[in-house]
Amino acid sequence: MLLYAIIATILVSALSLTGILALGKRMDKNKWVRRFIGLATGTLLAVVFFDLLPESIESFEKPQTASIIILASIIAFFIIEKIVHYHHCNCEDKEKGHKKTHLIINNLIGDGLHNFVDGTIIAGAFIIDTRLGITTTLAVALHEIPQEVSDFSILVYAGLSRLKAALYNLAFGLTSVIGAILVFLLQDSIDNLIPILLAIAAGNFIYLAMADLIPELHHETNKHRIWSQLVWVGIGIALIYIVAQIAHGE
Repeated sequence: MLLYAIIATILVSALSLTGILALGKRMDKNKWVRRFIGLATGTLLAVVFFDLLPESIESFEKPQTASIIILASIIAFFIIEKIVHYHHCNCEDKEKGHKKTHLIINNLIGDGLHNFVDGTIIAGAFIIDTRLGITTTLAVALHEIPQEVSDFSILVYAGLSRLKAALYNLAFGLTSVIGAILVFLLQDSIDNLIPILLAIAAGNFIYLAMADLIPELHHETNKHRIWSQLVWVGIGIALIYIVAQIAHGE
């Protein structure tokens, strides 16, 4: 299971780099970014309600315990994101042509923390069940593509070359491997670690879908593309269901 988790986190980091190289140059104009956002929204919500939520509720004696952890994690991720965005806004140097060092540092720290959490989520899912690990990895990978494209654009805006921005994103993306290894090292020494991680993962995925991804979809004003968004959300949900059935051998 540790090997599976490490491979999964490395693949997620590599996939994020692929998304940057493919979409980064014309990020604002490329229609595939919105398609990935719709796809990621469907996969995140599907993993939560098909897998993570039922597993986390069953893992605790009182279902309310899982609900409390999920709610607390949503609030915690909201606070973390507010802090990161606050520093992004206040560290921007308005002087043209000047490298915005503080913006680079804060973005990389936030990205590293985010990917570390993803690594712990993937590892916890693989410990519970291989099928859950696969579907969770897929959901993480798909939501990472638009997220990493956004981080990439911030680093380029802050003064890094496209190559350096891509390499820094890849390096800090590998913190997910550290998170996965840490979970496996601590699972025997911390009671009830995995159920807690699953509940945190559910809260994290709900927050990402509802607070970050769906608001981006609301920016679309073309009515034909709005219906297209719903189709991509549906594809994401169907994808998780199909992958889960295949991984389960059904």
